[in-house]
Amino acid sequence: MTKSNYIPKEPVDIECNIERTLHVIGGKWAFLVLRELFCGTKRFGELQRLIPDVSPRALTSTLRHLEEQGVLERHVFPTVPVTVEYTLTPKGEDLHQILKEMKLWAAKWA
Repeated sequence: MTKSNYIPKEPVDIECNIERTLHVIGGKWAFLVLRELFCGTKRFGELQRLIPDVSPRALTSTLRHLEEQGVLERHVFPTVPVTVEYTLTPKGEDLHQILKEMKLWAAKWA
């Protein structure tokens, strides 16, 4: 085939598993929220105290995103005031090893 006869193919959109994973956990605060939930169920206020630099709006957004991705569950209790707790799902628990490996890599190279 000569150069003049070459017709470039359209780029193929192949979904990358790493990219999909980063979409789930790639938010600015997601790693810190996950880190806290690996230790057990937490309320919104607890998460806010444990991650002092996160604004209530950013924390709410992160929690909603992680819930939409199936990484955590939101449990609402009919108390006054309403009590809301966040717990990792099995899908969320599976992220623990990945984040542990990232921590080890950072300790070695960062």
